[in-house]
Amino acid sequence: MSQNTRFAALLIAGLFVSAPIAVAQDNSAAVIVEWNQKLQATIGATGGPLATRWYATMHIAQFDAINSIERKYTPFHTRVAASAGASTRAAAAQAAHDVLVTLLPANAASYHDLLAAQLQGIPPGLARQGSAVGKAAAQKILEWRLNDGSAPNGATYKPPAFTGIWQETGAAAGLTNVPTMLSFTLASNTQFLPRRFPELDTAAYAEDYNEVRLIGADDSATRTAEQTQTAKLFAAFQITSTNIFMMWNNVVRDMVISRHLTMIEAARLYAMTNAVMLDGLITTQTGKFIYALWRPVTAINTSFDDLNAGTAPEANWAPLIGTPPYPSYPGNMACVGAAAAASLAMGLGTDAVHFSVTWTGANGNPDVTRHYMSFSQLAQQEADSRIYGGIHFRFDNEVSQEMCPQVVEHAYATVMRPLQ
Repeated sequence: MSQNTRFAALLIAGLFVSAPIAVAQDNSAAVIVEWNQKLQATIGATGGPLATRWYATMHIAQFDAINSIERKYTPFHTRVAASAGASTRAAAAQAAHDVLVTLLPANAASYHDLLAAQLQGIPPGLARQGSAVGKAAAQKILEWRLNDGSAPNGATYKPPAFTGIWQETGAAAGLTNVPTMLSFTLASNTQFLPRRFPELDTAAYAEDYNEVRLIGADDSATRTAEQTQTAKLFAAFQITSTNIFMMWNNVVRDMVISRHLTMIEAARLYAMTNAVMLDGLITTQTGKFIYALWRPVTAINTSFDDLNAGTAPEANWAPLIGTPPYPSYPGNMACVGAAAAASLAMGLGTDAVHFSVTWTGANGNPDVTRHYMSFSQLAQQEADSRIYGGIHFRFDNEVSQEMCPQVVEHAYATVMRPLQ
C-alpha cells in the first residue's frame, strides 16, 4: 500500500492522527489535508465564531502559492513569481507554515515539525524554489489580512428597551467588530443584506414564535431526543468538542479524498468553503446590528405588548442552550451551513453526495455519527438545530438560507476562476 493510499484509508476510517505522512508525489492533496488537520488539532474547538478566518487565510495562501506555479486559475488574492519546475508540495507546505506561525505562534514548534516532514524527499533545488514561492504568497496574504478588523475593537451596542428590540440576555453585545471586518470576497458587508423580518403583529411571526416557544424550551415536552441531540451537536454544547467549522472542514476533507482531488483542487475547495463561511457570517452579523430583533428568550418572557393575539408570553421560559449575546435576525448558524453547503455543491458540481459526519464525544459522551444524502441536508439540520435549541425563530434561518448562497455565487464568480 502506497503512502498516499494509506493516508486516504486512515482518514476515511477516522483513524488519522497528527503525525505527518510523507507525500509521494507533488500533485497529492495530502499536503493540504494534513495542514488542515494540524490546524484543527492545535486550535480545537476554542477558536470561537471567527475560527474560519484562520482556516481561510491558510488555505488561500496555499492556493495562491500552488497556482502561482501551475497557473490554472485566477488568483484568490495574489500571484507571485515562480519557476515552472518549483515544487508545489514545498510551496503549499511553506505557505501554510508561515501563515500559522504568524497567526498562532504558540504552536510554532508543531508547525516546524510538519513542514520539515513534508519537505523530505523533494529534490533540494526544487524544494528551495517551491519554498520561496510559498513564503512570498504567505507574506502577501498576511499583509492583506493584517488589519482585517477581526480583533475586538471595544465598540458597544445597546439599543433602547422597546418592543421587538434586542436586549442583553446576560452579557453585553459581542462580535460588535464583525460588521466592519474586511471580508474575503464581498464588495461590501451589506452587499447581500437581508429583507426585513415579519412584523410582530403578523400571523407569520406568531407561527414562528410559537414553534420556538414549544420546541426550544429547556423543558420542552414536544422536542424529541434526536432533536435535543441535534441542538447540542451543532452548538458544540456539552456532548461534543467538534464545532461547526471543524465539522465542515472534515466534510471537505472527505470530499477531497473520495473525489481524488488534486492538490490545487483541494486547496481551492478548502479556501472557498472557509472564506464564504466567514463572509456569510460577516453578512449576517451586520444584518443583526441593523435590524436589532429581540431573541426568543426576550420575546417569550417580555412584558411588552407586541399587539399580536397569537403570542401569549410565558414567564420563566428558558431555552435549551445559551443565547448568544447579539440580536436574532438573521441567523449566523443557518448562514454558515448554507454557505458551506453551496460552496461544496458548486465546487464539486452536485449537491447530491452521500457522506457521514462524526462528532467527537466530550464529557464522557460517545462519538456521534450521522449520515447524509446531500450537503443541503446537513445545512438544513444545522439551521433547525437553533430552533430546537430555543435561540432562533425559523424566519431568522430562512432568510439566511436565501441570501448566503448568493455570497457563494458571488465568490465563485470573483476569485479562483478557471482559466480557459
